[in-house]
Amino acid sequence: MRALVVDHGEAGPVRFADVDEPVPSSDEALVEIRHIGLNFGELNYVHQWPPGVVHGHDAAGVVVRAASDGSGPSEGTRVALGMSSHAWAERVAVSPASLGTVPEGVELADGAALGIAGVTALRVLRKRSLLARDVLVTGASGGVGHFAVQLAALAGARVTALVGSPDRAAGLRELGAGRVLSGPTDLAGTEDRFDLVLDTVGGPLIAQAWSSLAEGGTIHLVGYSSGQDTTFPSGTLFGFGEPRSIATYGDMTPTSGELTDLLGLMAAGRLSAPVGLRGDWYDVDKAIQALFARKVHGKIVLDVV
Repeated sequence: MRALVVDHGEAGPVRFADVDEPVPSSDEALVEIRHIGLNFGELNYVHQWPPGVVHGHDAAGVVVRAASDGSGPSEGTRVALGMSSHAWAERVAVSPASLGTVPEGVELADGAALGIAGVTALRVLRKRSLLARDVLVTGASGGVGHFAVQLAALAGARVTALVGSPDRAAGLRELGAGRVLSGPTDLAGTEDRFDLVLDTVGGPLIAQAWSSLAEGGTIHLVGYSSGQDTTFPSGTLFGFGEPRSIATYGDMTPTSGELTDLLGLMAAGRLSAPVGLRGDWYDVDKAIQALFARKVHGKIVLDVV
């Protein structure tokens, strides 16, 4: 069968290859993949995976053989895969713990957009009550950002979205952002104090966000797309009042529960998939170039044909 595998050469980060058919264990379902979802991290930091292995974590498809031990969805069920290793292939053996059933009325391709981005946003925003709280989402035009803006607004937060430039602000108010800031200068100029910051950018922006953090507030670091270091000026990490904190994120526990919740919100019309680019998986090189050039607002979903 065909799959996208890790490529450490100049033509990478992935390439097509013929690989062996998966052999499911008794507690795994065999899923025929119809759509895959691309993420910046797994492609930009591809050297963290061995060359030649099937890559990718997010996808959606149909169960063609249920787990023989009776666990998980039955044959014919439409499913979304989230944070599931080796997902970018025509067929995948996967644990039900990484599957969410796609309800009627939800497009299967939208399920492929959830995975890492949707689950990350949901898990971080569940760390505290957001009702009438002030939340800042950095990198809000990306996949995690689009989901975070919507979910924070659904939870009753006052949401501020921060993007890199004005042309990346389109649609964020419609998703629930009460205010959209364009770049570090806008953030430095605001007098708002945020109870929670979901940061996907890293670099100098973290130090700026720290200066805008309310007493008792937390910055959750979920990405570092800037690739830059963070330097805190002398004295800025000292303060009186309720302690502020910076929290890392790296939760790779099973995602079935969160996928089910997110898909339920989609079915109810309360959450939309931020698909900024849809195409054919044979055009994956062009899609990756667009992702790295920051030309995509939201997620990239490619059809497996």
